[in-house]
Amino acid sequence: MDVRVGDVLRMKKPHPCGSMEFTVLRSGMDFKIRCNGCGREVMVPRLKGEKNIKKIIRKEEEDTL
Repeated sequence: MDVRVGDVLRMKKPHPCGSMEFTVLRSGMDFKIRCNGCGREVMVPRLKGEKNIKKIIRKEEEDTL
């Protein structure tokens, strides 16, 4: 799965604060993501993170709309 820094990830399950969107800060063997609701940063193993992604929202898609 092609996940890049700056992408917004919509997850299958919400964060405890209620937000379902996270911004990617770092990608590699694991993802460092920031909750768009409360701002908490979390490190997630790549396999677990990819399994829970529902949709990837890219900056290029937003700019062209």
